Amino acid sequence: MPLKLVFATNNRHKLEEVSHKIGDHFELLTLNDIGCTEDIEETGSTFKENATIKSKYVYDKYHLNCFGDDSGLVVDALNGEPGIYSARYAGEHGNHAANIEKVLTGLAGVENRKARFVTVISLIWDGKEHVFEGVVEGTIRHETTGAGGFGYDPIFQPDGYDITFAEMSMDEKNKISHRARAMEKLIAFLQMV
Repeated sequence: MPLKLVFATNNRHKLEEVSHKIGDHFELLTLNDIGCTEDIEETGSTFKENATIKSKYVYDKYHLNCFGDDSGLVVDALNGEPGIYSARYAGEHGNHAANIEKVLTGLAGVENRKARFVTVISLIWDGKEHVFEGVVEGTIRHETTGAGGFGYDPIFQPDGYDITFAEMSMDEKNKISHRARAMEKLIAFLQMV
């Protein structure tokens, strides 16, 4: 019987990617599954702090092994923005089109389009925190291409590829994405417990 593990999210896109990656190793539960309806506020100033806020909240309140993540796009020419504000960069949380537009506007006429996606996972396992990070380097396209993925995927072209994340199948993206890289480290750890 698989061990229960809470993923501190109700974001169906993230859940889909992670479930795909984690396979049958664990029974993955969401915040809804454990009856957590509170909005866990991300008040940290780094990806790690925000990931820890989520995992610690669930572990302290529900006493279940849990991991939380925080991810974002870091663009060199925008001084690291949108960073931890990636989901609400243009104001409204989750307005992907507006967020993409703000990044493209900020990069208008800029040659340096280097960027990276970062994911930090905080796992609280039996009361002890373990942190895993995944990074994928790339560049920001001048316009959107592709209909898959979510967030900034239509403008992010990972290094070594001539297509964006939004043009990749989930299998392709899950081999190289920041979340996949962090998840591989998490899964490697969990296989030892």
